[in-house]
Amino acid sequence: MVAEQAPISYPFPASPTIYHPAPELRALLDSRPVAPVSMPDGKTAWLVTRNADVRQVLVDPRFSRAAASAPEAAQTELSELVGESVLGLDPPEHTRIRSLVAKAFTARRVEQLRPRVVALVDDLLDKLEAAPRPVDLVENFSLPLPVQVICEMIGVPPQDRPEFHAWSDAMLGAGDATEEEKAAAMRGMSDYFAQLIAAKRAQPTDDLMSALIAARDADDDRLSERELVMLGIAMLIGGHETSANQINLCLLTLLHYPEQMKWLSANLDSVGQAVEEMMRFIQLGEGGGLPRIAMEEVELGGVRLPAGSAVLPALGLANRDPSVFEDPDRFDLSRKANQHMSFGAGVHHCLGAQLARMEIQEALRGLLRRLPGIRVSVPDDELRFKPGMVLRSLETLPVTW
Repeated sequence: MVAEQAPISYPFPASPTIYHPAPELRALLDSRPVAPVSMPDGKTAWLVTRNADVRQVLVDPRFSRAAASAPEAAQTELSELVGESVLGLDPPEHTRIRSLVAKAFTARRVEQLRPRVVALVDDLLDKLEAAPRPVDLVENFSLPLPVQVICEMIGVPPQDRPEFHAWSDAMLGAGDATEEEKAAAMRGMSDYFAQLIAAKRAQPTDDLMSALIAARDADDDRLSERELVMLGIAMLIGGHETSANQINLCLLTLLHYPEQMKWLSANLDSVGQAVEEMMRFIQLGEGGGLPRIAMEEVELGGVRLPAGSAVLPALGLANRDPSVFEDPDRFDLSRKANQHMSFGAGVHHCLGAQLARMEIQEALRGLLRRLPGIRVSVPDDELRFKPGMVLRSLETLPVTW
């Protein structure tokens, strides 16, 4: 039988900082690792917090992403956003689409892109140093870097990139965007990609979208036109929003822990290891990730979940599991064997994980090397996050040095 427990209300309690989960959620690791959740539509879901249980939800085929996008499932904002994209599919459909694009994001391909990213970082820092201080890091560095990288990969012209960011913000709920505004943003992106696909089919270029079109046209069973459009949207949003936010939050975290920042500045060759700890430690979002549906009765964390149960895997809380991480609430850039869950696991492990890692590494390396005295020019309580966003996203980050 399912354990009788008072449900937690969704949306979950907000964490007071980016450095630690909300205390009410953090306590679930010890007291209720599989806890019932009351969703806004009145349905019940289950929040899963322990590392091993979260991993099981992500890798066990009995937990379906596709079923979580069905109208009758308990919904979060992201459920509606990803319902038609690669993020919301199960194998074999997911495998078919992912296999076509995965080769663009391999570790080897990403390493080939590193010199280009280093050059972009240096160019942005040249402009940053020449600008009047304080200067907004979001507008002038952390956002344009991943936007330019993913747009160059996909083949989106430079003049169209600002419009994409506005669409992305609306679709992710910026400013408590209404359902009408989210739908309008989706239509805008869909129409744009349909036109881009037509243009690149007529005149292919050396980019990922042209390669995907060629794969689709070589075998009509590979990708439908709608799948091409949705794949483009998913890559564009996933390829810049998270990386930009993480660059900002990584810098804030380093400034909050000056001894760790001092260590990293003296050990820039360890920036890869340091980024893994920042990914583990920083609370990029609140509570559960993309939901899954149990396709049959499953026992999880000592709780028997009936078939049809919606499950929310809490990646940020799984990263604080003391059974996996020694002293998990300590921020330690020298931490070894950091098997965090921030990029997920299983077939839905983040496709762009290697690209995001590399972008964040080079962004931090450049900032610490070129601007060793960098600091935020306003108090922490004056920093503003965009309201309503699924991911923590700063409106601005004024810095000086």
